[in-house]
Amino acid sequence: MKTTINTERNKIFVLLISSFLVRSIIAANIDLSNDEVNYWAYALYPALSHFDHPPMVGVFIQLFTLNLTFQSEFFIRAASLVVGTINTYIIFRIGKQLYDFNAGLTAAILYTASVYCSVILGLFILPDTPLSLFWLLTFYIALNILPEKCPVPKSKKLFLLLGILIGLGMISKYTAAFLWIGIIAYILFVNRVWLKTKEFYIAGILTIILFIPVIIWNVQNDFISFTFQGERVSLTESKLRFDFLGTELAGQIFYNNPVNFVIVIASFVALFKRKFTIKRDYLILLLLWSIPIIAIFFLSSLTRRTLPHWSAPGYYGLIIIASVYLSSISKIKIHYSAKLSLLLVVVVLLLGFIQIKTGFIYNDVKDRTTINLGEKDASLDLFGWHQLASNFDIIYKRDLSENKISKDPYIITWRWFPAANYDYYIGNLTGVKSYALGGLENIRNYYWINKKRTLPKLGSDAYYICSSRDYSLPSKHYSDYFTEFEPADTIRIMRNNINVMNYFVFRMKGLKREL
Repeated sequence: MKTTINTERNKIFVLLISSFLVRSIIAANIDLSNDEVNYWAYALYPALSHFDHPPMVGVFIQLFTLNLTFQSEFFIRAASLVVGTINTYIIFRIGKQLYDFNAGLTAAILYTASVYCSVILGLFILPDTPLSLFWLLTFYIALNILPEKCPVPKSKKLFLLLGILIGLGMISKYTAAFLWIGIIAYILFVNRVWLKTKEFYIAGILTIILFIPVIIWNVQNDFISFTFQGERVSLTESKLRFDFLGTELAGQIFYNNPVNFVIVIASFVALFKRKFTIKRDYLILLLLWSIPIIAIFFLSSLTRRTLPHWSAPGYYGLIIIASVYLSSISKIKIHYSAKLSLLLVVVVLLLGFIQIKTGFIYNDVKDRTTINLGEKDASLDLFGWHQLASNFDIIYKRDLSENKISKDPYIITWRWFPAANYDYYIGNLTGVKSYALGGLENIRNYYWINKKRTLPKLGSDAYYICSSRDYSLPSKHYSDYFTEFEPADTIRIMRNNINVMNYFVFRMKGLKREL
């Protein structure tokens, strides 16, 4: 018996350690994405909330970098590496509780095999990272206590913890509200005994209390964050866009792994045919946490563009159901389809890493001119930033020594990315700060970041940098702000000894109006 337990522990620990090491190696060796540097700026300039998301992702970055004491890509992403590992263990425990060890291990494998779980939130640092932790902890506790027909004192105290966890989830990402939707629906239609407990109502109050800072920030800023997110999800537009629906479906299949998606469908068919069973209360809860969020974003995608990771938390419950299904038809060992799913995500990770580092799979250089070189190669989002920073440092020091730029210049761009990229890579190396000047939806948090920095003086000079993947002359954006524009240099980004992208550096002379 002891040997069996040790063998079981070895299996889950091998999965946890292997996943952590693979993700860590990749995290330490690729540049930060546009979104990640934006969330790094959350940690650099903490606030009650931010334009595009609540503050928790910035808090996580602060915690795992010791308040930005350690700022390498690895430490910026450390929260994701740790949370991804914890999540894998939580979902293992849930699967084991619902059925058996095999179901738990299968759930952990399917979770690891999900591109969303292992890569998007388990490698990159995004609001989904803290959200996923609080979401799965809510699952684990709620599945244990909500089905009770006569809640014991311990369970009532744990219900209070649910309120705290969902509150923390909501200051990670607004979609955590779907957790309360599932819980309330379950209580109203399945187990109304919780309506008679004071803990149910106190838990709701605790969630609201934790969410108050976000409300305060929005009140102070004309509810701009709520408005922005609300406009991204609409069910009232009149024109149907089935191409958007197709994109959302394709994205969900890829993000959650095509093999996982097929297993989920197969598990529902088997469930409908009663070829396996899950305890009724567990099944209802998992479905209530899954179907609403997936359905909302599917319906929304009929009228406007959506992103597949918005609905991805809905697949946690479906993964658990699928793991019970696979365990029920494969009692002795892990079903081959789960192994295939895991193999697929490993291949995707390796191919993605190889492409980013070498461009061996795809290089967008054929028939490309200087000003649009690399524009179709998405892997360049995660490559070349250190080269840009070190070469810009040379240009900057040369311009200062030759009096081609005024003292204490700054960088101006017209969008939040690459402003945050410039701040992280160029600013950390040279001390040159970046400002974003443009419409609110383009500059986002830089509307507030600009105000927190000392605004440039009239007559000062600035740099403007644009890449060949996003070429735009500075005079197009800032002719009303500067008196003179001149090219400073071109920085060639090399990958595998091939020029894959260019950055064009301009000097903008004589600021003539305040930013």
